[in-house]
Amino acid sequence: MGAGVRTLIPILASDSASAEVCSFIFNGLLKYDKDLKLKGDLAESWEIKDGGRTLIFHLRRRVKWQDGVEFSAQDVIFTYQKLVDPRVPTPYSGDFKRISAIKALDKYTVEVKYTHPFAPALASWTMSIIPKHLLEDKDLSKLRFWENPIGTGPYELVRWKHQQLIELRANKNYFEYPPFIERVIFRIIPDSATLFLEVLSQAVDNASLTPLQYVVNAKSALFRKNFLKFRLPSHSFIYLGYNLENPLFSDKKVRRALNFAVDKKEIVKSIYHSQALVSNGPFTPQSWAYSESLKPASYSLEKARRLLEEAGWQDRDGDGILEKEGKKFRFTITTNQGSFLRQKIAEIIQHQLKKVGIGVDIKVVEWSVFIERVINQRNFDAVLLGWSLSFDPDLYDIFYSKKTAPGEFNFVGYNNPEVDKLLLAGRRTFDREKRKAIYTQVARLIYEDQPYMFIAVPYSLSCLHRRFRGVKPARSGYFYNFIDWWVEKQERKYMF
Repeated sequence: MGAGVRTLIPILASDSASAEVCSFIFNGLLKYDKDLKLKGDLAESWEIKDGGRTLIFHLRRRVKWQDGVEFSAQDVIFTYQKLVDPRVPTPYSGDFKRISAIKALDKYTVEVKYTHPFAPALASWTMSIIPKHLLEDKDLSKLRFWENPIGTGPYELVRWKHQQLIELRANKNYFEYPPFIERVIFRIIPDSATLFLEVLSQAVDNASLTPLQYVVNAKSALFRKNFLKFRLPSHSFIYLGYNLENPLFSDKKVRRALNFAVDKKEIVKSIYHSQALVSNGPFTPQSWAYSESLKPASYSLEKARRLLEEAGWQDRDGDGILEKEGKKFRFTITTNQGSFLRQKIAEIIQHQLKKVGIGVDIKVVEWSVFIERVINQRNFDAVLLGWSLSFDPDLYDIFYSKKTAPGEFNFVGYNNPEVDKLLLAGRRTFDREKRKAIYTQVARLIYEDQPYMFIAVPYSLSCLHRRFRGVKPARSGYFYNFIDWWVEKQERKYMF
């Protein structure tokens, strides 16, 4: 992986690297199958009652935490309590604050009542459950449990060398059955070129590929002999997010001007080698809420210049940089170390905004520092990042106006009362067509407001060593059935 893991407490894991490793160690009540449909995980079955206001989960029996203690309904209730505890810096509280009551009907049955019908309710219970017996009355933000996690999942932690690797081993007592692959090692290799060299030397079995590697380098005979490559639709988009408390970006005309001034098609062609789509807003074509009727703005320097002039920005001293009320239009794009593509995108934005009189500096920061000091402290002008979205189209945690506390996801400070109302409405109807209509409005309003410059929806590009068997790519990717993978005895590289 390209970025280091920050925490292995899943309800605190706001970055994709941490969430990925947590998914091997912990389970939710539900999970997604290969077709992106919800199925039981720690819950065997569930009931929906009172028009969606009540959920009843029937839990699996004889599930053990990795220290041998039995899993029960009390762990579910405890996880909920931590998710809504204001002292816990979790970005996932929004869904669970809609709960009016939760109780154990018995050791293996949990009843959850909501204040209103809540469409994303079932999807929210894919959240990993954490152990009450180890974490009760503990401060999660200070607890060392995150370095020695105990879950119910198919793998358990063996060692963690920060910024180098994480090693997991198969949980022999996993409630389904022990995984066939006995050991998994996540290596932290921020540089994509170095990572590809490790792939070619067969020191890495699975890795993401850059578009250039996918299109050009993966054609080599050495690569094709040992690896399969995959191009799958992704549920993520790349964006430039503005700090809306910065006066430079307070005017919607300015943000719209910046959007016109950047040629997204050039980025898709030159940076992604056409292995991406131009983004039209906060949904991707993978989502059932995506609307093809919403078209991204076309590249137009003329429109950009006109909007900037209307907003009062002019080149008053002839130095090529716009100015207003004595302040130059110059800002810094901050992005994370280890993403060559984002750095190149930032350079293209820098070059193209210069054409309309805007100065851009670029700052690259190590990932953990980026999260703690840049995002959580809102210490940025603009950030170049990507969102990996949930399969339910609920955007509440990202764009609702009150989700701006440290550790929460609306770190740009977006606030549109109409969007707030629509986000709440989208959570209260179970009719998919009505929800889609609501989210089409949400996407239109957000795109018009431009709290982000929506840039691209990259394909998910990766490779996997050919010796792995049981791999079945599907809509959800190919890791959904990882515990069923195996390697023939004569092809095994590691013996334990």
